[in-house]
Amino acid sequence: MLLGLDHVNLRTPHLERTTRFYCDVLGMTTGPRPAFSFNGAWLYCGDRPVLHLVEIADLPRPSGELRLEHFAFTGRGLGELVERLRALGIEHRVALLPTYGTRQVSLRDPDGNRLHVDFSVEEPLP
Repeated sequence: MLLGLDHVNLRTPHLERTTRFYCDVLGMTTGPRPAFSFNGAWLYCGDRPVLHLVEIADLPRPSGELRLEHFAFTGRGLGELVERLRALGIEHRVALLPTYGTRQVSLRDPDGNRLHVDFSVEEPLP
């Protein structure tokens, strides 16, 4: 069961400028971020990291192509979701972010868009 939208992930070749925009214009704040192997920033609304920025090279892209990398939901019922994905033959991956107490189920929708559903690590795996 989905509980709400967790965050949006945007790719940008202008990390500092984009971070300043969301902080200075929209009042977000920077905050803790896992030690990923790529540069980026997590921007917070209150105590929630709702915008995840990922720095990329400024490569040419087709007109209208978005820099949306993925979106994420907060969920409940980890075991049920994983069992449903298996039964439907939907490729997925379960990952653990131990510092944040989060278990992520990553998958793609029929159009190839990446998404994940985040669960508490206290939820049992099937």
